[in-house]
Amino acid sequence: MPDDAGNVDEVIDRAGSDDLLELAVDRGSVPWQVGALLVLDRPVDPADVRRALDERVRAVPRLRRMLVRTPPLCGRPIWVDDPDFSAGRHVREVTCPGPGGDDPLDDALLDVAVQAVGSRVSLEHPPWEAVVITGVPGGRGALVIVFHHVLADGIGGLAALAQLVDGAPPAPSDRGFPRRRPTPQALAVDAARRRAAALAHLPRGLRQLRDAVRELRSTRAPRAPRVSLNRPTGSRRVLRAVRTDLAAVRDAAHRHGGTVNDVVLATVGGALGALLARRGETASEIVASVPISARQRTSADQVGNAVGVLPVAVPTTGSTAARLADVARRTAGRHRSPRAASAPLLDAGFRLVAATGALPWLLDHQRLVTTFVTNLRGPSSPIAFLGARVVDVVPVTTTTGNVPVVFGAFSYAGVLTITVVADPDACPEIDAVVDDLHAELDAVRSPRDSTSDPEPVGPGRGP
Repeated sequence: MPDDAGNVDEVIDRAGSDDLLELAVDRGSVPWQVGALLVLDRPVDPADVRRALDERVRAVPRLRRMLVRTPPLCGRPIWVDDPDFSAGRHVREVTCPGPGGDDPLDDALLDVAVQAVGSRVSLEHPPWEAVVITGVPGGRGALVIVFHHVLADGIGGLAALAQLVDGAPPAPSDRGFPRRRPTPQALAVDAARRRAAALAHLPRGLRQLRDAVRELRSTRAPRAPRVSLNRPTGSRRVLRAVRTDLAAVRDAAHRHGGTVNDVVLATVGGALGALLARRGETASEIVASVPISARQRTSADQVGNAVGVLPVAVPTTGSTAARLADVARRTAGRHRSPRAASAPLLDAGFRLVAATGALPWLLDHQRLVTTFVTNLRGPSSPIAFLGARVVDVVPVTTTTGNVPVVFGAFSYAGVLTITVVADPDACPEIDAVVDDLHAELDAVRSPRDSTSDPEPVGPGRGP
């Protein structure tokens, strides 16, 4: 990151502790980035995208700021306006390889999307990118929005996206951009004030520590089983997606006293259980790390990160309905703790390990979680970009350390999309996992709610 320099500024935009954690985790061959694939009902011109984003990003201050270090004793890094900002630098064009099929979520398109999210954005400028995809099957268009995780979590990303699509309020005036950077003296005074405030709130910090431990223990998740689902990952990633009716999933969840997230966890457990069976391994449950946001929504000028985690033991055997009821019981205990209460404890712990240089080793050898499962609630009504209707919104996450397969769920306009991102060398069976997710969702939507065990899973199981 560039060195800090400049003049007095009336506002100091500090990186939060959660932001710095996301920066610390970015140690592998695959960048710690997130994204969203927007499938459009028609192509869009890259030049039009550049012009539109040049105007619309003004409503999201972080999209024109870069993170810079501060001098000694001047506190955490700060976000400052990029004096050379141009949306054109952040927009590029790629072509989807043909021939493709009629499905708007053709594998070729998903491959382009995961490659876009896996291409490292520069921290020397605002850490985001928009990738316009041309040649999409079926005469459609596509756009991938990519953020480095230090810039925003899922909730922050949704707030930013809401300002980039059609119908957002007009962006504020560009007057005053770029703001001058704060002086070292101003930074030192601000840092001292923040340290004093932290000491004054020490009792509250101790209560937060108690809440953090309570959240991490609320589901009583054991250590992850020693199975082949934990193995070091390389630099390649593959993305696949499963779509289903959101209302049917919600109804199924309510029949068992659970949530849509519980359905996602239960179906993931079944799919990974089938994968282990194919490999000749047995594990009655796996442990999924589920991000919990401290906020249900935020504004475009407060993107950032505010996330804790909830480790959940997810059963892999038995009927889908029985597993869903089990997951719903286990996650019910989370509601006794504040949302994302574990964030401060995790921030401190991971950053301490990162400071010793041991974080890459820890991520490659951890035995606490088997997979990561994210879930975000997107717009309930269709949105548009440059007049083109957004047909699908597909979350694109990534894997890290020794977790070669992860899942992301996103609801949009009545459709629930569950993605699978995997290292194809460590998990070459990704298509079989997708088939099993399809079967699990079909089973959970069935009103019969059978609790009998399914037929044994063998190597030849199809969709």
